[in-house]
Amino acid sequence: MNKPIVGITMGDPAGSGPEITIKALADPEQYSYCRPIVVGDVKVMEQAKKFVGREDIVIHRCEKVSDALFTPGTIDVLHLDLIEDISKFEIAKVSVEGGNAAFQCVKKVIELAMAGEVDATCTNALNKEAMNKALEYYHGEKSDGYTHFDGHTEIYATYTHTKKYTMMLAHHDLRVVHVSTHVSLREACDRVKKDRVLEVIEIANKACKDMGIENPRIAVAGLNPHCGENGLFGREEIEEITPAIEAAKAEGITGVVGPCPPDSVFSQAIGGWYDIVVCMYHDQGHIPLKTVGFVYDREKQEWKAVEGVNVTLGLPIIRASVDHGTDFYHAGKGNGNELSLVNAIKYAVKMTGREA
Repeated sequence: MNKPIVGITMGDPAGSGPEITIKALADPEQYSYCRPIVVGDVKVMEQAKKFVGREDIVIHRCEKVSDALFTPGTIDVLHLDLIEDISKFEIAKVSVEGGNAAFQCVKKVIELAMAGEVDATCTNALNKEAMNKALEYYHGEKSDGYTHFDGHTEIYATYTHTKKYTMMLAHHDLRVVHVSTHVSLREACDRVKKDRVLEVIEIANKACKDMGIENPRIAVAGLNPHCGENGLFGREEIEEITPAIEAAKAEGITGVVGPCPPDSVFSQAIGGWYDIVVCMYHDQGHIPLKTVGFVYDREKQEWKAVEGVNVTLGLPIIRASVDHGTDFYHAGKGNGNELSLVNAIKYAVKMTGREA
């Protein structure tokens, strides 16, 4: 069986994405289970290997995927000429040039996946402010008329023409999916509706089965403290969430339970009670996952681990991503942590069903 080809975006060139990509792909292990190719600017990647002290790594410029060598010690880069003068490009700064570069890499990797040239995609972080400044600056000329995106998830949904999708975060066996993501908390409460909750339960069930979990155990978190205490603290559980769970059971999704109190459901999931948790809004799922995945060493004053994978479910293509931002703080210093990227690559491969 041929190892799957994974297209990896370099992320915003002002951030640590290019550097952690070099660090991840400098390890021959990644080539044992996939064929990675970076979508980005060769000039940026050449600079990044100097930042991380890996000038021994060969950057192989590719004009098309079929040019790739997929050889350890060599990093294949599908070249997009995005940065005009790398010597003048400012690291760790929000810029139109950096935002446009990040967006163009995402757009290209989606195009490759939709055309079947790569089997899965993996994204490094982009800076939303920089990207949207670029989209507005060019008045949509470089983005098919679009002048704003909330983030990666919305770009993928738009360019794959996907209407029903959701974000999943994963840290080992802790998986969370979201009813809503990049909206205000006030709006997020308004989006807790039976049809959307049911839709996310269905997507979560399919995702677990695609990962080889035969009978997924799905916990649905409540929205309110103590799941509303039978209407005392809110009626969303009674009027929207419980009816969605009952509808899911009627469809044959027998492993779904809830509403579950949000203050205890994640500990239960980590303990093995559930395969996935349906969360009502962005931070309800992000906070517990990043609490266990992001570990800061107080004595050394540095991040000991930055783990976690962001996956967009419901798409016709595979997309996994790092679960952290552009990390401007570490950009250009060579000490960014590549663990989340390595995990994301592995998760993308897992979702192809072609694990080594």
